[in-house]
Amino acid sequence: MADTQAVDPKAEQKAARLAQQISSFAKAHGGAEGQVAYLGRRGARIVLVGEDGGWGDLVAPSYAIAERAVEKAGITAHENFDGEFAAKVRTGPYEWSRMAGIQVGGPSNG
Repeated sequence: MADTQAVDPKAEQKAARLAQQISSFAKAHGGAEGQVAYLGRRGARIVLVGEDGGWGDLVAPSYAIAERAVEKAGITAHENFDGEFAAKVRTGPYEWSRMAGIQVGGPSNG
């Protein structure tokens, strides 16, 4: 029996575009792994961590589209952003200064 599940062409196009971006990130960073996090009505966040420790993220309009994009890109997807996966992230001075600013009440405005 043939699979008759309907596929939304716009959702599939968005997943394909995201998958292309994921693949480009992976190529630039010697490979990549990811994690999909639900953002509520805004959709889902795809957090990417490269083999070199570089990281980035993308936002998809839905969790299903994010999962499909990760699947199409062929990267390893983690359930959570913790443990060995989180330890792969390498941060630089910019991230540390941003985190410090958040901890002490945010950046100074004057």
